[in-house]
Amino acid sequence: MPDLLWDDVKNFFDPDVMGPLPDVSVADTSIDDWQAVLDLVRSRGWACEYSEDGAVLRLPRFGVMLARGVEASVMVKVWPVPGVLAIFRPYAADSIDFDVDLRELQGQVQLNVLCGFLRAIGRRLSKPVLFAPETDSGHPVLGFDVDADRVVLLADPHRGRGVVARRPGG
Repeated sequence: MPDLLWDDVKNFFDPDVMGPLPDVSVADTSIDDWQAVLDLVRSRGWACEYSEDGAVLRLPRFGVMLARGVEASVMVKVWPVPGVLAIFRPYAADSIDFDVDLRELQGQVQLNVLCGFLRAIGRRLSKPVLFAPETDSGHPVLGFDVDADRVVLLADPHRGRGVVARRPGG
């Protein structure tokens, strides 16, 4: 059974409501957590691309990536399946932040891919993974809940964005 049903959450996947690139984040992370996510990408065989200032390079360990990010624009693109892209921007070790494109996430099949991706990251780190409107990361609408071991609603999709129902693990 899917974590979420499309008909229940489709309002949270409207680019006009949420912004086309909602914010996904894991708080209170470390270099080891970032490296665990990179290792997860490799172990799952997800396609990925690392770039510095637009030049595609071999994916380094996270510590190297973070050091290079001081002088360059660093980005890691991950495709859990073709047509679904997550863009990680490793600005700091203490938060894993990435965007997904809502124009790619329309329908139950793509929602299942997103939930599986968030669940895989959350399970690997044993931490909540929160999905919030673009530029409004303080009001997540759904996310991976460690205690429930699944992606859950955190806001009422029929009352508009930012109506917090509960926090994962809370």
